[in-house]
Amino acid sequence: MLSLDPRRILIDPPGLQLILDQPSTLVVDASVELAAPRFDGDYQVASGRQAWLQDHIPGARHADLLEALADPSADFSFALPDPRSLEHALGALGVGRAENIVLYDRHDGFWAARLWWMLRSLGIAARMLDGGFKAWRRAGLAECSGEEAGGENPTELTLTPLPGYWASHETVQAVAAGEAPGTLVCALSAALFEGRAVTRYARRGHIPGSLNRPARALFDAQGRYLPPAALAQALGADLLNGTQPLILYCGGGISAAATALALTLLGREQVAIYDGSLQQWAADHALPMTTGAAPA
Repeated sequence: MLSLDPRRILIDPPGLQLILDQPSTLVVDASVELAAPRFDGDYQVASGRQAWLQDHIPGARHADLLEALADPSADFSFALPDPRSLEHALGALGVGRAENIVLYDRHDGFWAARLWWMLRSLGIAARMLDGGFKAWRRAGLAECSGEEAGGENPTELTLTPLPGYWASHETVQAVAAGEAPGTLVCALSAALFEGRAVTRYARRGHIPGSLNRPARALFDAQGRYLPPAALAQALGADLLNGTQPLILYCGGGISAAATALALTLLGREQVAIYDGSLQQWAADHALPMTTGAAPA
């Protein structure tokens, strides 16, 4: 079960270097390649495995969020798989053998946050490399290329999902209709939220009644999470001090995970992610969407 103090969720490159060679440490690269859309509905995604093969932190394994750690039968990308599939995929990574799990990606930290939230929802504590692979590289620390040993003997895992970490499509519909308690929070940029920018998804805009807290506003110029006071200001007192459950979404439940991690750092409870997010919601034209800024 979870035991990691929220204040210790983040680890910096020197801190990771200190524990990198310990047998109990598992480092995981969760990178995925998601291209910027050229027109509405332009959704192009690819595995980050090739980039990981080119260069990664020594000993890091690559987590396949696109396929191995997703439900291929779902009608949206990165859907949370069933527990048995997760047991197989995480066991192959060596999760069951590790006492210190450190996650990173080579982009903005959102992919690593997604895997962090998945593990957390299963009662598995993990840490995030603050600033990701870019921070590791800026620190001038060692890099490797090619395959890593360790996948030959997968770990046997028995996982039990914890309640409250994921909001179903039906729950989001009820909250949006005012039929269930909760606050919807969109983690996309203001331009995407308001419908001013090209979107990867079927329709522009956001779920009616949502607040907008862009996930990118939670990081400094080096891609590290802001200090607690600045993080609290970016998230807003209404989110941190409110009593309503928070349901976070974005395009595919990825940016929302970075926001979920930030809220966890500040001790906010009753936080869930809408897994299908706008990829699922916008595709159903019977569901309402709106554009423009959120009401003041």
